[in-house]
Amino acid sequence: MHPRGLFAALNSSQRFKFKSPEYTIDNLIIGGGVVGLAVAQRLAQKFPGNSTFLVERHGKAGEETSSRNSEVIHAGLYYPANSLKTRLCIRGRRLLYERCKAHDIPYKKTGKLVVARKEQQSYIESLHAKAHSLSWPPHSSSADSNSPLLPTRLITGEEARRLEPDLHEDITAALWSPETGIIDSHTLMESLETDLMDSTNGELVYLTNVVRVDPSRDTPGWVVQTVTGEGEEGEALLARNIINCAGLSAPLILNAILDESERIPMFFARGSYASYSGPGVKNVSHLIYPCPAVGKDSHAFHSLGTHLTLDLQGKIRFGPDLDWLEPSQDHENPDFWQSRLVPDDSRLQLMHEAVKEYLPGVVKGGLQPDYCGVRPKLVGPGAGFQDFVFRRNKANGQGEGLMISLLGIESPGLTSSLAIAEHVVDNLMGDVA
Repeated sequence: MHPRGLFAALNSSQRFKFKSPEYTIDNLIIGGGVVGLAVAQRLAQKFPGNSTFLVERHGKAGEETSSRNSEVIHAGLYYPANSLKTRLCIRGRRLLYERCKAHDIPYKKTGKLVVARKEQQSYIESLHAKAHSLSWPPHSSSADSNSPLLPTRLITGEEARRLEPDLHEDITAALWSPETGIIDSHTLMESLETDLMDSTNGELVYLTNVVRVDPSRDTPGWVVQTVTGEGEEGEALLARNIINCAGLSAPLILNAILDESERIPMFFARGSYASYSGPGVKNVSHLIYPCPAVGKDSHAFHSLGTHLTLDLQGKIRFGPDLDWLEPSQDHENPDFWQSRLVPDDSRLQLMHEAVKEYLPGVVKGGLQPDYCGVRPKLVGPGAGFQDFVFRRNKANGQGEGLMISLLGIESPGLTSSLAIAEHVVDNLMGDVA
């Protein structure tokens, strides 16, 4: 399937006319997922004298991508060594474990097995070699250099089955990643929310949609219109800086200030999860990942395969799978994907076939639809690796009024969230906040 990209832009119908701003703030964060909360929290912490507002269109934090994922703390295995995904995942993993300990956020360092058949062994061998060739990312402390950056160990199939006895006999090797874990993402977001609300000049507003963004004609910055609740008319504010953390809608907001020929396409990849209760997973205690598909027409960088994850109560889930969504043809509705979040059993057969490749005792009857999530993609299937993108735009020709758009923030976005905030606030914004 080759879905078309959606080139929609905020307020393309011109329903909302320009309004002069009624008040001014220093920093506006659009989007209250885990990344938006992390950015807002860090801004409020670093610049307590400046006003930091976060607006979120839903009634609570993380209603989209942040609450519809595997809740895995990734070690940083999969992506190119010099990519932002690798650097920010490794740094974010360290920051996340530290925050969990400091704020009593539930987590567990379960470890992960990436399991391979004979013909797949070269893949995990390459991951292992890369893991031991990496350097500590920026902002790492001197204490970090005294511990392994990304510890991994290649083990035999027999050793893997000693850890997880139900693994397929055809599994000939595995990569053991002890730094992988799981986290209660909702408690993490609550802790960031609390920090922001307790700060001197931080504010968080829910049920508020950004409906129009324009470069200011007068004072440097951006004129932003918002609508709260069911209101018909918006109010306008002047934001000296905008950090666009809107996730699935981030290109929509950016496209509003770009010429039509420069617009960023949006692609949407749904992932379904299934809970499991049944044979074939006796006393499982680690995350188990298959080798993702590699080679021509594969989706190794789009999906890590239908893997086994655990939650903090020990519940087993399989997922996510990969299902590219086609936007509706009759109109450019950027929220069309919301109608595709209801889980059903249409994906269970394919999921079962994928899982029994490494856990043959799992039965289809034990699988039940659990939930779905949608990943924000910048490229469609077959396009290869796509890194995180941080795009800077200025409101005027004098370089004043900064907008930073965070694009394609999918996995490992949860793990990277605190490092993304550090990168945005400390590296990209500097002293402009």
